[in-house]
Amino acid sequence: MIKIRNLESFVYRYPLENPVTTSFGQMYSRPMVLVKITDEDDEVGWGEIWCNFPQIAAEYRAKMIDNVFKPIIINMEIINAEKTFNHLNTKTSILAIQSGESGPISQCIAGLDIAIHDLIAKKEQIPLWKKFGGEKKLLPIYASGINPSNTEEQIKFALKNSFKAFKLKVGFGMETDIRNLEIIRKCISLNHSLMIDANQGWNKKSAIENCNQFEKFNLTWAEEVIAANSDLENWQEVKKRINIPLAAGENFTNYKEFKNFIDSKVFSILQPDLAKWGGFSGVNNLSRFIEKSNISYCPHFLGGGIGLLASAHALSASRGNGILEVDININPLRNNLVGEMFSKFPGMAYLSDSPGLGIEPDLKSIETYLIKH
Repeated sequence: MIKIRNLESFVYRYPLENPVTTSFGQMYSRPMVLVKITDEDDEVGWGEIWCNFPQIAAEYRAKMIDNVFKPIIINMEIINAEKTFNHLNTKTSILAIQSGESGPISQCIAGLDIAIHDLIAKKEQIPLWKKFGGEKKLLPIYASGINPSNTEEQIKFALKNSFKAFKLKVGFGMETDIRNLEIIRKCISLNHSLMIDANQGWNKKSAIENCNQFEKFNLTWAEEVIAANSDLENWQEVKKRINIPLAAGENFTNYKEFKNFIDSKVFSILQPDLAKWGGFSGVNNLSRFIEKSNISYCPHFLGGGIGLLASAHALSASRGNGILEVDININPLRNNLVGEMFSKFPGMAYLSDSPGLGIEPDLKSIETYLIKH
């Protein structure tokens, strides 16, 4: 049994020279919220909370950790992570209804779950991917976050770093989208994979029309081509009328929602974000269900190093053939915290045999980006 002595939150912001552009807005900085759980033996576990949007989200979630979750966690006796995950959800369920803050609350619980799993695995002296029954310590990756404004430069940078799969942000008008897809196809070989992400930027009609125009680019998937909360019938209509596999999942936030879409066979790829909902406790069982349903599990993640490491461990645990999302934009909040994850085997993600997530984050290397909250 583990007894929790302390819970801390840390907010970081890395300013971006070139903002990350999506169909619904821009990111002018890369935020990161880390949580650190310390037990009575001074062992620690680290987690990360999704906090990309809106731009004030990071500070708010850290304050929620400090004011809502710290009083619940301190002196808690943990038997296992899954029971603690369920307890935190039950404890805050009425608050989520009363405040209308189910998203931020779920995100905080997800980050805490990652940290608790990290702490437990460290005490057991086993890496999480192995504890979860994973069999792969080398995982395929793809370059994400490719913007509409400097596409060729980003593709060449990704190729230089041994990426073999690439995802372009679309939804900026047919002329811009087509031009960028043509640029990418000229830069990469037929053996490389190319995907698009509309970030929910189209309605059903425009999604069908646009995807039909994009078929000639031999796309591996088209992601979030309509609003994530669209009725199943709308998703089914899109699937019926295009010839590109559909992907979504980062904005599905409960097991029932995922199950409905799994049963419908609408999506060829599902992409839960374990720092946004579920942590390991929610996503590990879900990912196995996804794979058993002949759907590819490809975890979504766009944040700092801890969440990316966690996503890699979860992907290994799924035992499927999915691919790990890696933001191609420069971000020390990611690169400075992942150790040898990308340097040891270029073009792949490497998971070590060190216990837990496999690292102790080098916070000194990013202290210039620390924000008071």
